[in-house]
Amino acid sequence: MTGRPAPAVLPPSLRAPLGLVAALAALVVVVIAVLYAGHSRPGRLDRWIVAPTADSVRPPWQYVAQTLDFLGEPAGSAMVVVAVVTSCLLLRRPRAAVLMVAGAGLAVGTATLLKHLVGRTIHGADNLSYPSGHTAFLTAIAFVAALLATDRLGLGRTAGTSLVLTAALVAGAAMGWAQVALGAHYPTDVLGGWCTALAVVPATAWLVDRIADRSADAGPRASC
Repeated sequence: MTGRPAPAVLPPSLRAPLGLVAALAALVVVVIAVLYAGHSRPGRLDRWIVAPTADSVRPPWQYVAQTLDFLGEPAGSAMVVVAVVTSCLLLRRPRAAVLMVAGAGLAVGTATLLKHLVGRTIHGADNLSYPSGHTAFLTAIAFVAALLATDRLGLGRTAGTSLVLTAALVAGAAMGWAQVALGAHYPTDVLGGWCTALAVVPATAWLVDRIADRSADAGPRASC
């Protein structure tokens, strides 16, 4: 006799809308990458946004930006992941814990790979900027947390999709503002980082569910 299977980390009702979002986000990542590959200067949109804000943030907002930036650094991101994974395990959502690590890791890893492929720089040839890994990280964390909340609250397709996208937007906007305000990234870099997470996390969630379901199906046969 086996226990009840763990609930899907990506609810079936959200697979289609979030799959569409992931496809569109991937397209945006590619388009921006093509437009700014090898560039070292801001584009038109970047100049419009950066001119009044880059390197101009002052206390107390400077401290807010620096705190958000710390959350994307190795020490800060490790603290965030440990805290959220612990919460997932306490709520008995092991798939969400796995997705938290895998989703955030793959989002940041994808952003890092793209930086080397695209070759866009800021403040010197050694500072690869597109897309923003900090933005991808915090967006991924918020995305997974919202998926967990959707499951816990029993939300349907419309409400669940709205919650997930709103959480991702708020997290991405907050970290994106910090990165632009501190002069670490162009606005199109943070847009690319946000879309990277939107493209990677749903695909990772689907993969986690698929592997977990297959393992659960194989379990009883292996024990016979």
